[in-house]
Formats: sequence, structure tokens, C-alpha cells
Amino acid sequence: MNKARPKGLAPHRRLNAGEGPFYAALDLGTNSCRMLIATPKDGHFQIVDAFSKSVRLGLELERTGSLSNAGIARTVQALHVCAKKLRMKGVVARRLVATEACRRAINGEKFMSRIRSETGLKLEIIKPSEEARLAVVGCAPLVAPQAKQVLVIDIGGGSTELVWIDLSEVNPAHKTKAMMELSPGNGTKGIHTPLGAKVVDWISVPLGVATLLQRYSDVADDSARFALMACYFEDMLESFDPYIGGGSPANMDGLQVIGTSGTITTVGAMHLGLKRYDRNLVDGMAMGAEDVNRVVEKFLRLGPVGRREEPGIGRDRAQLIMSGSAILQTILRIWPTRHIRVADRGLREGMLYSMMNADGVFEDKP
Repeated sequence: MNKARPKGLAPHRRLNAGEGPFYAALDLGTNSCRMLIATPKDGHFQIVDAFSKSVRLGLELERTGSLSNAGIARTVQALHVCAKKLRMKGVVARRLVATEACRRAINGEKFMSRIRSETGLKLEIIKPSEEARLAVVGCAPLVAPQAKQVLVIDIGGGSTELVWIDLSEVNPAHKTKAMMELSPGNGTKGIHTPLGAKVVDWISVPLGVATLLQRYSDVADDSARFALMACYFEDMLESFDPYIGGGSPANMDGLQVIGTSGTITTVGAMHLGLKRYDRNLVDGMAMGAEDVNRVVEKFLRLGPVGRREEPGIGRDRAQLIMSGSAILQTILRIWPTRHIRVADRGLREGMLYSMMNADGVFEDKP
């Protein structure tokens, strides 16, 4: 049976010379440097080039408060590749952002200056609220018409963003568009967008897969470390309104959880039994909380050595998958849901949608 592709992204293909216009979005995170180049197509966009590199920029951040020289060198090398791709494509609009590692690091701004001088790229360090907004916009095409409450989860390397959105007053046909309307000016707590979407609350927890792992790196026992990470992450949710009063807002009816991150896509791929990752199968798939628990239990049974040797995890993610799983499992325990929608999309897609929408390229499109 063929799996229907979720709306919003057309299949990846190379375009002929002269096609376009091209837009670019780059996300420099705590672990990875990733970029997409795309062109508008029939009310969504067509990915024409992609780049992803594990740079481990924030490897020592939790311990030292600074970006390491080795991480900086790896990142600059990756950004040289991105700069070359941007020059070759001749993009008409670009947005290049850095997130939690550069926000927190003592030498974050100095690093931005070095990037400009060595690569010619001007990156902006975005605020947590903007990071949360872009994650929502990027995941908006996956919202279900019947969803009344939506919880968007973005588990990054250095931070985790949670955004709770009330769509109960939005026409089912307009729910994707209503989520895409969120902007820095109207994406704050309690504010309605023109189509009726309301941000109940949002939070940026300064713990991601890398920083949470670093915090408990001295705990030798695998299971004990996992339990400590889960408890500590839950403690950090105390100021999030949907957590107050028993772990849920007054109206839990029609809750849809959408999750984006390498952790969530890896758990999804393991649930499907994939030995080689396939975005077409993972993006848009649904898992139940019990499905997630079974995969996490398998991770624990495998242990550190088994996880490194497991093809569905890979050596680069083997260390980080347990801190990410502790975050994901904690969230699903607090807010039980029949299904979590897996999104292999996020900040870069949110930036592309926002730039193209601002240019009016989606007007009068299906």
C-alpha cells in the first residue's frame, strides 16, 4: 500500500537550470547544522537541495558555558559548504538562524562575527519565542481538521520547546493556515490570531538531548541516568500553564500532539522496524504512547553498546537518544494521547513557509 505524503512538502527532486525562485533556510543548533533550499510549488514548496552535518557545537556547553574550539571549527567548515550552495543557487531570500547553544554561550556573539568574516554568512541568534513559533509553523501542515487542542513539541540539542494552541474556535478547513499566522507579535500567551487560534502557553526548557545528557554524564548506570533525566526535565515544566493543576488545561478534548526532532523521528523509524531511515515513511506517521514506551524499553534493553550497534539508531545518535527519549516519554506521560504525529520538519520549514507567505507566493493556491 502506498503511503500518502503529508501535505506541505513536495517530493525532493533536482530542478533544471533557470527554475526557481529559490529560498534558503539554515538552522544552526547545538548538535547539527542543517539547511534547505526550496522553490514555491502549487501552494507548498519543492525542496531542491538539502544539507545536514553533525557539528556538535555545544558538546562542552553545559560544563564550560562556552562553545569549544573543536565545535567551532567543525561548524565553520560546514558553513563554508552552505555558503557555496547558496552562491550556486542564487537564492532570492534566505534566513539563517542559530539557537540555544549560541544563545547561552559566553562566546556566542563572538562566534557569529567569526562566521561572518570567514564564510560571508550572517546568522541571527533567535529568541526562544521565535524558535517555538517557527516549529509551530513548520509542523502546521500536519494538524488534523478535527483537532481542538494542539501540543507542538520540538526537542533540540540545547533546548526543548512546547507550544499549546487552542484551535477550538477555528474552522476545520482553516486550521493549518491559522497556525501559520503565528508571528512574534501575536504568538504570545493568550493572544488570538485572525482566524481564531489561541496560544494557551509556551515554554522553552533549557534542556535538550545534548545538555541534558551532559548534566548527568557522571552517572554510570544507564537506567538510573535515564530516570534522573526524566525527573529533572519534568521539574522544569512547573511554570508551563498546561502542567499546572494536574497536568492538563481545562479542555483536553480533541488533543493532538505533534513532535519534531531527531529523537522523535528515530523513535518513529524504530517503531516501523526500519534499518535504513526513510523520510517518506516517517514524516506524518502516527504512534501511540504505548508504541513510544515499547521503543524506549528496547533502547534500555540494548544498553549503550547495543544502541551504538543498532542500525536504526546509528553511532552519532546512540548517546543522545536516551536523553531525548526521557524528554519525549515524560511529555507523553503527563499529557496522554492516543497518537503523536511525527514530523520530519521544523524550524527550516517554518522559515521557508514564512518567507514565501510574506512574498505572497501562496495566494490563490489550493
